[in-house]
Amino acid sequence: MQQIIDRRLAGKNKSIGNRERFLRRHQAQIREAVKRAIAGRAIRDIAQGEDIHIPRRDISEPVFGHAAGGRRETVHPGNRDFVRGDRIERPPGGGAGGGGAGQAGDSGQGEDDFVFHLSKEEFMQAFFDDLALPNLVRTTLADTPEYRTRRAGFSSDGTPNNLHVVRSMRGAIGRRIALGSESRRELARLEELLASYRAPAAPVLPAQEMAALERDIAALRARLQRIPYLDPIDLRYRSRVRMPVPTARAVMFCLMDVSGSMDEARKDLAKRFFILLYLFLTRHYERIDLVFIRHHTQAQEVNENEFFHATETGGTVVSSALVLMEEIVRARYPSSEWNIYGAQASDGDNWHSDSPRCRELLARDLLPLCRYFAYIQVVEEEQSLWQEYAALAATSAAFAMRKATTIDQIYPVFRDLFSQEIRAR
Repeated sequence: MQQIIDRRLAGKNKSIGNRERFLRRHQAQIREAVKRAIAGRAIRDIAQGEDIHIPRRDISEPVFGHAAGGRRETVHPGNRDFVRGDRIERPPGGGAGGGGAGQAGDSGQGEDDFVFHLSKEEFMQAFFDDLALPNLVRTTLADTPEYRTRRAGFSSDGTPNNLHVVRSMRGAIGRRIALGSESRRELARLEELLASYRAPAAPVLPAQEMAALERDIAALRARLQRIPYLDPIDLRYRSRVRMPVPTARAVMFCLMDVSGSMDEARKDLAKRFFILLYLFLTRHYERIDLVFIRHHTQAQEVNENEFFHATETGGTVVSSALVLMEEIVRARYPSSEWNIYGAQASDGDNWHSDSPRCRELLARDLLPLCRYFAYIQVVEEEQSLWQEYAALAATSAAFAMRKATTIDQIYPVFRDLFSQEIRAR
């Protein structure tokens, strides 16, 4: 049996392209490895690289085989251990298959799993693949508008790479026709006249007049030859102009419960969710504002450092954060110019009479302004806030809610909330 294996080395500057193709080919294994890595990482280590293990069976090289095909079942003579249909078990530890598992053996051989390192950029690319802000639309011209170039005909000035050859040659032909038309008509008349005098039965023209006629013909031919085939005035270049285009201006409100019922474990889950959200937004969107709001009985807008590291705590009035969010939206982010998003994390514990008010505030004031609002609960118990929000989620496509009670659930819940498969309203 013959086997043909393509082991050609990559040419100059081809390693990056080969690496990208390899990452695309093994995307499923890489995503699974990223998911496992995130589940066990500390908050400050989220945006680091990772070693990826791919089983040997998944990276086999393509081969062309020249042998008998099909399914064959053969029992060779002299065999005393197996009959047709038996499955041969793997050898004991140390045998083929690699991986390093099992006890040491005195036979067999194999290969280890393929291991390579994902850089920080590659890790984050796999981490946030297929995620996007739902219902994001282009709203208005920002203070510093984005520009897009568009074709604007042709110009007589430009760079060589923008030269339009066909248009230039067309102009050159038209110029030569226009400049030489009168001379060609005169030349044709004189040549016809000269030919008539040189005919056998033509009258004899004096030598002086014949020489003058030939000189005129030569002068016209020289004049036509002096017309340049291609002149700088014939050159035409593709012209492009910069046009301002509407830009997608978005703002994300991050609301986190820091009341006394949110112990360190629950706060850690909420912080992990918001760190993923922060990394996702700052990586994928250049024009986006982030507003951080912490709340217990009172809500307060804070900066990024205070949001993730402040230790203030107290009772629980969730509606205070929603009221503050609405005030900020009305004052700084008109919905006609901004895509407004909200993300809230809490343990669901709330003042008993405040949960209905939270639902009313969302349904009446905030959701009509928001493109999407996500709520994540970091405990399993369903208290009054969850029940009120569940009734709201059943009637509003712009509101979504999930639970994440352990660290390994944060990443799947985050992907579920911000998947590109979420349909627009």
